[in-house]
Amino acid sequence: MNKSRTQATSRGSRHTRDGADGNSRLVYSTDGGRIKPGKTPKTESSTVKSGDGYVRIRRETSGRRGGAVTTIHGLYGSDADIKKLGKDLKKRCGSGGTVKNGIIEIQGDHRETLATVLTERGYSVKMAGG
Repeated sequence: MNKSRTQATSRGSRHTRDGADGNSRLVYSTDGGRIKPGKTPKTESSTVKSGDGYVRIRRETSGRRGGAVTTIHGLYGSDADIKKLGKDLKKRCGSGGTVKNGIIEIQGDHRETLATVLTERGYSVKMAGG
C-alpha cells in the first residue's frame, strides 16, 4: 500500500509532505491577474439614423400610475446631442423629463408643442399612439 504521508500544520490543515498524492489542485494563483474582467469605460456612442427617418412622438401612461409622459423615439445623433436636445425641449415645455437609451421622456402631454419644435429643427415628425 502506497499511502501518501501527511502532516498537520499549526493551522490545522493537512499538507502532503512529498506532494505525490495526485489530488493537488490550484486554489489561488496570482499568475492570471484578476478573475473578473473590469468594466470597460463608456465611450461616446452615436445613434445611427435608422428606420424610416421619422421621429415618433407618443403619449404614454402605462406603468406611470396614470400620469402622462410624452416620449420621443427615432432620434439620431450622438448621445450628447440627444441630451442637449432633451434639455432644450424640457425648457420649452416647462416641465421635467429624462433621456434614456436615446429616447427623450417629457413629463405631461406636450405632443403638439414638441412636434412644432422638432419640425422647426428639421426633423420629420409623426404622432404615434393615443
